[in-house]
Amino acid sequence: MVTGAASGIGLAMATRFAAAGMKLVLADIETAALQRALAQLQWQSAQAIAVTVDVADAASVERLADAVYEAFGATHLLCNNAGVAAPALLQPTWENCLEDWHWILGVNLMGVVHGMRSFVPRMLAGGDEGHIVNTASVAGLLTGSGPYFASKHGVSCLTEGLYKDLKAAGAKLSASVLCPGVIRTQILDAERNRPTQFGGPTDMSALSEREQQWTTGFRAALEAGIEPSVVADAVHDAIVADRYYIVPAQPEYLERIALRMADITALRNPTLPPKK
Repeated sequence: MVTGAASGIGLAMATRFAAAGMKLVLADIETAALQRALAQLQWQSAQAIAVTVDVADAASVERLADAVYEAFGATHLLCNNAGVAAPALLQPTWENCLEDWHWILGVNLMGVVHGMRSFVPRMLAGGDEGHIVNTASVAGLLTGSGPYFASKHGVSCLTEGLYKDLKAAGAKLSASVLCPGVIRTQILDAERNRPTQFGGPTDMSALSEREQQWTTGFRAALEAGIEPSVVADAVHDAIVADRYYIVPAQPEYLERIALRMADITALRNPTLPPKK
């Protein structure tokens, strides 16, 4: 079962899992895109169903779990992958509106929590081997003061705790955290699904010149980013090897992660990024 499966990393993972012979449940908030993804996979002879879901809504995720178990009777691979970002990604925390916090944390962090609460007890009760992959980001291994970074750190933290809890319990389930770098996706267009109660899409004209320049530059970086299929291959291989960390990211991000870890272990103040 893959959330955020209508496009990007989610669709790439579903496609890779279909090639491995798995039965699939595709879940996403965008019904039309979800149906296109389902048709694409069924054309490739995959056995799959699609369920529209809002991962920020616990009841919606519970209905998703009901649909999965009604259709297939079990879940052996759970990918809590749905995620969003806003163009004002680099704003300091005192400039992010509360609607940014509620929307981004609701999808990125609570969406993972809801997936774990609705599926993991059923997976444990089933008694089969299985795996949970929670999608964070390199942002969950680095730092930033806004809601996106906080949400991804939360996913990294709770997934490591999940992994330890499962191992301590002697469960047949394991877990991995997926921390992609810059991937060729539509993450900057995620606000197309931002509900009006959370402010709706960002008014780009209201952003500072620096933020608009960053958004333009990041969009170009996404276009030149790692292909989602590469991420999907890395996820598949990590599940087979029971490897916890999955970090398909550019070398500069791996270097920044190593520097941050060195700062922590040396108990020194965080290294500041170079001024641009």
